[in-house]
Amino acid sequence: MKRIDVAVGIIKKGNKIYISKRSEALHQGGKWEFPGGKQEPNEKIEQTLARELLEEVGIVITQQHHYMFIEHDYGDKNVALHIGLVEAFDGVARHQEGQQSLWVDISDLAQYDFPAANQPIVKQLIADYL
Repeated sequence: MKRIDVAVGIIKKGNKIYISKRSEALHQGGKWEFPGGKQEPNEKIEQTLARELLEEVGIVITQQHHYMFIEHDYGDKNVALHIGLVEAFDGVARHQEGQQSLWVDISDLAQYDFPAANQPIVKQLIADYL
């Protein structure tokens, strides 16, 4: 089974995290997610995150650091999530591809339906910031 490397951005502003809803047509469609996307060949994961957040959310990262790493097997695909914490950026975060998006209090994250691979991220954010 092919492993897909994905850069995931935890965009944090105060006690809020930016999330967006996946298109129904995509794998795990209709669920909430932290923005990001697939790593391209010859691209460093930090470059992937910067590119994806500019394309998807319209922000330019000015500071990011590694937050956690998760591998998850969905049965039909294996994803390697490289999660970066983004607390400094230029621009206004708003979804550029028409998806619904929200700034959510960290204390409320568990109320949203995230893909299984994202559950450890939600738990870690709650543990770290509440």
